[in-house]
Amino acid sequence: MLVLDDLDRGLIHALQVDARAPFTLIAEVLGSSTQTVVRRYRRMYAQAGLRVVTLPTPHSSGAHQWFVRLTAVTRSAHDIAVALARRPDTSWVRLTSGGTEIVAIIHTAPSGPDAHALLLRDIPRTAGITSVSAHYLLHTYLGGPTAWRGRVNVLDEDQQARLRAERDATGNGADSGVPAPGEEPYLLTDTDRVLLDALREDARLSYAELAAATGTTASTAARRLAELRARGAFFFDVDVDPALLGITVSALLWMHVAPAHLDAVATALADHEELALVAATTGPTNLVAHALCPDAEALHAYLTRRVAWEAVTRIETAPVLRTYKSATTLRTP
Repeated sequence: MLVLDDLDRGLIHALQVDARAPFTLIAEVLGSSTQTVVRRYRRMYAQAGLRVVTLPTPHSSGAHQWFVRLTAVTRSAHDIAVALARRPDTSWVRLTSGGTEIVAIIHTAPSGPDAHALLLRDIPRTAGITSVSAHYLLHTYLGGPTAWRGRVNVLDEDQQARLRAERDATGNGADSGVPAPGEEPYLLTDTDRVLLDALREDARLSYAELAAATGTTASTAARRLAELRARGAFFFDVDVDPALLGITVSALLWMHVAPAHLDAVATALADHEELALVAATTGPTNLVAHALCPDAEALHAYLTRRVAWEAVTRIETAPVLRTYKSATTLRTP
């Protein structure tokens, strides 16, 4: 199994700060050579599932997001998870709870005859599924544009500032994914979607490659990408196998929190370094979190010492056994 060293981790952190930073700049910030940084990136791409991806924000895409929990008979769970992972309207497809539950995020259009076809028609007809529950994502406190702290804990403030300075100097701006106060969310056009689709699987495509994919010029592609990023229409994310960062236990935490305390609890949880996601949802549980811990003892300590609040009236822990799809990257054979 590939073992990541400080240079590898620093490269991952640098890509999270600026996904499109030139390798020459990253090498300078890390105190290494460009050749070495490129070689490490290619190695992690091939062996660690490292991907730098581009994702539209829900505000700009107009899509709705649902957490869907499917209970399936054991012999069918794998095939169902693979089928879901291969769909373009899903992300974060995972097998949990002893191999009989599949959890996925499904992205649906706001309207139209097929807006909720997967939820209302396709899934219920699938053989092997014994129950379905859907939880509408109301608000994200942690996740999306906000990276898990476990992969952004290497570079110091000066190193991060150098990367941000270059990013801002090129007009890329910050990718918060949230419109500025008082600003209406920007809705992607068909032309915008073509550009972002080209970057979906590899956010580091050159402007020349973007021009070829979109039928424009490199300067046009660069200018439009900078404009969309400044509008908060999309964000970059870095996908890498958490196991390579020392994580052996991953679990989804389905919590019920007294409504009067929901915002305060979720805001506090968003500061916990053990969590990669905190989101408010509809359903019998109104808060979901994704915990990443080095081992089972660490997860136990986290649950009993840091989440044991009176406002959290119920918590269901669902260990993640396998990830079939992350944000956009398939992890299936």
